[in-house]
Amino acid sequence: MLTSEQQATYQRDGYLVLPNFKSPEAMQVLRQRAGDIVDAFIPPASKTIFTTNDQVRLIDRYFLDSAVNTSCFFEEEAFGPDGELRQAKALSINKIGHAMHDLDPVFSDFSRGPELQQIARGLGLAQPEIWQSMYIFKQPGIGGEVGWHQDATFFETTPISVTTFWFALEDATVHNGCLWTQPGAHRSPLRERFVRHGDQVTMQKLDATPWPGSITAMPLEVEAGTLVVFHGLLPHYSAPNRSSASRHAYTLHVTDAAALYSSANWIQRGADMPVRGF
Repeated sequence: MLTSEQQATYQRDGYLVLPNFKSPEAMQVLRQRAGDIVDAFIPPASKTIFTTNDQVRLIDRYFLDSAVNTSCFFEEEAFGPDGELRQAKALSINKIGHAMHDLDPVFSDFSRGPELQQIARGLGLAQPEIWQSMYIFKQPGIGGEVGWHQDATFFETTPISVTTFWFALEDATVHNGCLWTQPGAHRSPLRERFVRHGDQVTMQKLDATPWPGSITAMPLEVEAGTLVVFHGLLPHYSAPNRSSASRHAYTLHVTDAAALYSSANWIQRGADMPVRGF
């Protein structure tokens, strides 16, 4: 259960850092399962990559279908000029997404529990619902940059309710691509909206407020086992990983069922796969 001081910190800064939230044993089980998924992964002919640069142009059927399954995406720099992987497949995957929390028992166990439910309630989510899960590898040497963005761009609700649960599975430092943010910037407006109509997606520009700069942005360096929760309007970023150390993380995007979830959001669920909470 969050203390009143922790709740005040979240309201002030737009995020809260909770060290030692997950045990080494729990993290090892999740990392092993992620490794098994990658081992079993047979790349499609399109060899889909994940990048936040010109993201809309690279959206394809494989990406859209990942809303309700378990899919692997390559790092942007994984392939050489000949179209072949530069290094082993296990060191070339950017992330796994986006429904492991509902489809895989190991991921479901890691993603749910009374402690997470209590945190969600403490942050004001009356009826938390988990829409998306991502296992992010941030591979050594080729881990891609994730440009400045707000998670509310991808999970619009009225009122805005999306909250991110970000678990550090390895130490995250400025050397291997930790998160960066600006405390209090969750009070800035929503800048973009990622909208889906059928198989077409567009990025709508809403506000010209600039992203945080080098003077105001600060790194969120955390140790393995830490949970960082942050507001859907909080701008955040991570630099490329040019170090020899990976930066594995696992993230959940959660909204409040008491808010209206937009029918234009790219992830939708039907009666055959209802959205669930913690």
